[in-house]
Amino acid sequence: MSGPLSGIRVLDLSRVLAGPWASQTLADLGADVVKIERPGSGDDTRHWGPPNLDDGTAAYFLAANRGKRSVTVDISRPEGRELVARLAAEADVLLENYKVGGLRKYGLDYDSLKTVNPRLIYCSITGFGQTGPYAQHAGYDYIVQGMSGLMSITGPADGEPHKVGVAVTDLFTGMYAVSAITAALYGREKSGHGERIDLALFDCALTMLANVNMNWLVGGKTPPRLGNGHANIVPYQVFAASDGHFILACGNDSQFARVAEQVGLPALAQDDRFATNPQRVAHRELLVPQLAEVFATRGRDEWLARLDAAGVPCGPINTVDEAFADPQIVARGLRADLVDGHGRAVPQVVSPIRLEVEPLVYHRAPPALGEHTGEVLAELGYSGDEVARLRAQGVI
Repeated sequence: MSGPLSGIRVLDLSRVLAGPWASQTLADLGADVVKIERPGSGDDTRHWGPPNLDDGTAAYFLAANRGKRSVTVDISRPEGRELVARLAAEADVLLENYKVGGLRKYGLDYDSLKTVNPRLIYCSITGFGQTGPYAQHAGYDYIVQGMSGLMSITGPADGEPHKVGVAVTDLFTGMYAVSAITAALYGREKSGHGERIDLALFDCALTMLANVNMNWLVGGKTPPRLGNGHANIVPYQVFAASDGHFILACGNDSQFARVAEQVGLPALAQDDRFATNPQRVAHRELLVPQLAEVFATRGRDEWLARLDAAGVPCGPINTVDEAFADPQIVARGLRADLVDGHGRAVPQVVSPIRLEVEPLVYHRAPPALGEHTGEVLAELGYSGDEVARLRAQGVI
């Protein structure tokens, strides 16, 4: 293996999205990730299809499990718990998303494992964290999007709240987990001891409201739902052209003057109601309809060409297939096919992380269920007969 995290062993007891998203990124960075799955069924997302590969593996699973080795273990069995504990004793990182206290009865909680591996970095991901009145509640992205305030600012201004189109609170949390784990690995080099990391979807979702949080904390007014508008910048939204929609992202007063010139209304930039961004925000209901009326008279591509030539940020609203066909995406090589253990080419969207000295190398397609069980157990010192016995007993 290569990459900045080569030599780091991650024991991944997580499933679905937040944890697997984190461990996939660690694998991309060179870590050896051993994914522990239930015998027979595995990670829930293996079955979250269609669409599926020809072996039935769901596309959802393929999105978050590249670069890992799959080991099937029944941790409800003593032999299974012993096996995972032995892996944890040699691991640098353990990642899990069981309910709070869920691994204690198996002796796989942090307090139990740190006695045999004091250098272990133990990262727990839950819906609401290890403390607080909701600690025992199960956490689901959709619910957290609602509870955090994210849905209250998403969707049409005059319609119902909307969720984001992907499970963003899971993804936020996965990336915070990567940051926390790599920081803890660096800290361990100085301290010599491991770390306990407590990450909650709810915490991460609230944090990611960013300027919207500050708008309420500083301004004292509950942020409204603005549809495709922006709370702090105008005009910064979607407009309808005669043949489709486009995004205008006008970020400052000089850009607005150029927008006014392009739409044939240069006087707007001199109007006291619109000359500065705070005034445009205050008078958006007057300004936006004037712009919308003009934008509706020409085609989308014509407006994009004119605005781009004038140095005004703008862009199309692509469908997913159009995004994959975009020449910038093609040039950056974000789509890649990895060959799995059956010789099939499995499509992947690779990491956006670009490193020059130690570039990321994608060495494994998402694994088949239990594909590496024998290999990993052999590395632990299990004999072929022991592996066969555990398999016959249903432990692995």
